[in-house]
Amino acid sequence: MTDIPLIATTNLSKTYGSGELAVHALRGVDLGIDVGEFVAVMGPSGSGKSTLMNLIGCLDRPTAGSLELLGHEIADLTASDLADVRNRVLGFVFQSFNLLPRTSALENVGLPLLYAGASGKERKRRAAEALDKVGLADRMSHTPAELSGGQQQRVAIARALVNQPRIILADEPTGNLDSETSLSVIRLFQELGEAGITIIYVTHEPEIARYASRVLTIRDGALESDISQKPQRA
Repeated sequence: MTDIPLIATTNLSKTYGSGELAVHALRGVDLGIDVGEFVAVMGPSGSGKSTLMNLIGCLDRPTAGSLELLGHEIADLTASDLADVRNRVLGFVFQSFNLLPRTSALENVGLPLLYAGASGKERKRRAAEALDKVGLADRMSHTPAELSGGQQQRVAIARALVNQPRIILADEPTGNLDSETSLSVIRLFQELGEAGITIIYVTHEPEIARYASRVLTIRDGALESDISQKPQRA
């Protein structure tokens, strides 16, 4: 734990549109998340979960309130600064994997390094290390079509890890996986959390949320509950 939360929000709000057409997607959320926490975000469709994740992920800017990452106010950063934060501090994992279909696992994982300006040799080395970390050292040359759903999600997690992020944001990461494969992905997230990476993931499934050490419930754009718990081991 640190004196300054890794993520801190104060009265964080997001409104789309204006006047009678205004949609208040997030309403005054106060939140602090520390290094190494494993946080599940729950709530019905349209509750504001994705809006909160997009704001923390620097993919959107708040309408009002404050959002700090590593003690820095996001509203003060330029578009270039935000892109740098997304590349260095944050890793993203999606329900649909978002892998390039004709590209090998190694090349998919190395893409963020390409955007960061790393050399070809450096990209290959670090991508191979990330794939080894998620148990896919023997699948580096395979394309997504040659991998199972669980293996594709592990490639996506390796891609999120390759820039050594402080935070991984995962949107329904087990939504397209069977129960056994889902557990293997959650087990990997728990191991990453124990290594000091902060994991924040959206889920609709209470049985998946029980593996987190903290469960946030969002409803009608507001933080309805914030519960710490002893996580079940995956």
